[in-house]
Amino acid sequence: MKIDWKGAVGILISAVLLWWALHRVRFDEVWLALRHANIPLFIASSAAATTVVPLRARRWRPILDPVAPKLPFAVLWPATAIGVAINNVVPARVGELMRAFALTRETPRVKLPAALASIAVDRLFDGLVVLCLTLVAMLMPAFPRNARVGDLSAVRWAIIGLLLMGGLMVALYAVVFFPAWLIRLYEGLSRRLAPRLEAPGRAALQAFADGLSVLRHGPRFAAVFGWATVLWLTNALSFWLAFRAVGVPASFSTALFLQGIVAIGVAVPSAPGFFGVFEACAIIGLAVYGVPRDQAVTWAIGYHILSFIPITLIGMWYFARLGLHFRDVGAAENGTLPASAPSRRAGAA
Repeated sequence: MKIDWKGAVGILISAVLLWWALHRVRFDEVWLALRHANIPLFIASSAAATTVVPLRARRWRPILDPVAPKLPFAVLWPATAIGVAINNVVPARVGELMRAFALTRETPRVKLPAALASIAVDRLFDGLVVLCLTLVAMLMPAFPRNARVGDLSAVRWAIIGLLLMGGLMVALYAVVFFPAWLIRLYEGLSRRLAPRLEAPGRAALQAFADGLSVLRHGPRFAAVFGWATVLWLTNALSFWLAFRAVGVPASFSTALFLQGIVAIGVAVPSAPGFFGVFEACAIIGLAVYGVPRDQAVTWAIGYHILSFIPITLIGMWYFARLGLHFRDVGAAENGTLPASAPSRRAGAA
């Protein structure tokens, strides 16, 4: 497994952001604050952060129901843990591909294209719910009315967020109800611009449209949206518990807002585990609420390390248990994973 140029760029960006986040920090005060942190609250925060991953696995089931109905949690959880762990140790978010591949190792009922399409849908719901919760946080009394994020006021960001959310829903429903028209449009463009991409692109669009069938089925949509909401509220709870552990005077709505900033930030290419990006987002997000830089870094370092370790160890244990190898990670990076894999559970239901 080699680090390609994308991984190298991510590591460089992380290094620059980590330097920016830490270069004016008084480490003696950060270390003192961490030494005097409330350990039980930090443990509770770590437990809540780790709980987010099984919740993500449970949310995956209704997304996959059109392909493989009622997959057991015992099939979905190991693959999800593996994906998070690989993202924590390998650059370029290869964990998403490994999560899909690990699922095909767990059950023959899901092929790799369907698994990949389901993860794309999974991430779309993440974006939708995080955006909703961030907008809710910006409407809460704790949010500073004169706050600015970058060069824009909070009100303008809220308006932009609402427009993005509306546009996203329109686009998703267009894919759901007019897939044939969109596929024909793609075929026409690809024949002119890149003919060899026509067939794989058509298959990917069809798989994505099939995955979005959750939008057509009311109860399934409600289940996915509901589990996504529980997942992100639990993640915000883990943030808030860590606030309390290090004495950051911030409300739960601050945690909702900060996780939105972090969710946007980790979309930037970065080193494994999002180090540097996470710390920079913590400083920027908490500064809106007037939290000093040293205190924000104290929270970010303590939370990041304590949330990183448990799920990485769990995911790597499942990685070894499924008989996966880092050459599989390399194949995922190069896009050469097989379309199907011998299932570890030939009779998985």
